[in-house]
Amino acid sequence: MKKIAQALLTIAGLNLAGLHLASPVFAEEVMTIEITEGVENATPIAIVPFESPEAGLPVNISQVVTDDLESSGYFKTMPVTDMPSQPNDFKSIMFDDWKRMGMDNLVVGKASETASGYAIEFRLADVYKGSQLTGLRVMSKASSLRFAAHQISDVIYEKLTGEQGVFATRITYITVKKEGKKKRYHLEMADADGSNPVVLFSTSHPIMSPVWAPNGHQLAYVSFEEGNSAIYVQNISTGKRQMVASGRGINSSPAWSPDSSKLAMTLSKDGNPEIYIKNIRTNQFTRITNNRAIDTEAAFSPDGRNLVFTSNRGGSPQIYQTPVSGGSAQRLTFNMGKYNAGASYSPDGKMLTFVHQSNGAYQIAVLDLDYQQLTVLTDARQDESPSFAPNGNMIIYSTNRGHRSELAAVSVDGKIHKRLTIRGSEVRDPDWGPFVR
Repeated sequence: MKKIAQALLTIAGLNLAGLHLASPVFAEEVMTIEITEGVENATPIAIVPFESPEAGLPVNISQVVTDDLESSGYFKTMPVTDMPSQPNDFKSIMFDDWKRMGMDNLVVGKASETASGYAIEFRLADVYKGSQLTGLRVMSKASSLRFAAHQISDVIYEKLTGEQGVFATRITYITVKKEGKKKRYHLEMADADGSNPVVLFSTSHPIMSPVWAPNGHQLAYVSFEEGNSAIYVQNISTGKRQMVASGRGINSSPAWSPDSSKLAMTLSKDGNPEIYIKNIRTNQFTRITNNRAIDTEAAFSPDGRNLVFTSNRGGSPQIYQTPVSGGSAQRLTFNMGKYNAGASYSPDGKMLTFVHQSNGAYQIAVLDLDYQQLTVLTDARQDESPSFAPNGNMIIYSTNRGHRSELAAVSVDGKIHKRLTIRGSEVRDPDWGPFVR
């Protein structure tokens, strides 16, 4: 179901048997990531197993880093069994051996116990120059070792690509599981690699459209647990929930302002689906659009000055932009087909991603706002809910394959494609969280 239709969805006659969780619990299944298409001539790199304390580590640091870099699509990692040696510090590296193996870069490291946890050190070396490119010492508690490994991956990725890594970020999504003849809906959160999945909210009623606050501490989403759509904000750490929009009619499509103080949303409380902004602190609503058509799926620009939204005011769903401070809406998608919907800005504000209809298929596209150049990135029949990674390089989205919804990701240049699946569950409505602060 396309989001423009979801804006009109109402469900009546539901009971209140749904159960929400007061605090997060670990999910049963972990997401798996498969690279279905990567860049040609991926950079060869070896991640040597890190030296660990005698008692070992609860997390294999070097394996997490290996998996991170391999999953990016930009690197080809060397199997441990092929390594000519396993040095743990820079001075022990025999560069000629690694040159003969065709490695461009090498990562060595070690972990040692401290009074409060572990100290992890690593060095990234340029094999052909025989020099150190970067290094880092990370302090971590036992429970945070995987996050520390993701931080190391981010440092390596940025040094070698010039782009900030997103391995230490998180994603949220909805899973749907069958329980007999009924379904159960879970709002889940996981690391960007699908590890550490946590159920934040669970109900027997539909939930949709989760979206991260830029502060990284809250999620907004739509739930039908009260018999009609309502928008909630939930604190990730405490599990505390706050209903911010409800009542008869449509309450849908929440989107945060850059300072995490306001939510744009679609409400039909005045009769027609329109875009409103609610100040979460003052509970004050401001109406943004006023048109007989359906206006929905708003998203703030990175500077907070504009909103993009979907409207059929021109006869078919298209993308429009309007100033938050007031003013007329301007159509952005001209001569780009009969259906463009569900847009959001790239982190730098230079592009939009949205669902574009082409030859009867709904696919993920990006629009360069300066040059008005449209690029279709996917080739499936029904893709939706695109969300930029915080570095702007990847887009996560949901797709239907074989009558089953799963997640996928594509790079903005279309070169890298990934599938993200959870065994036994449908997965939909992803949103990529901000950089961890």
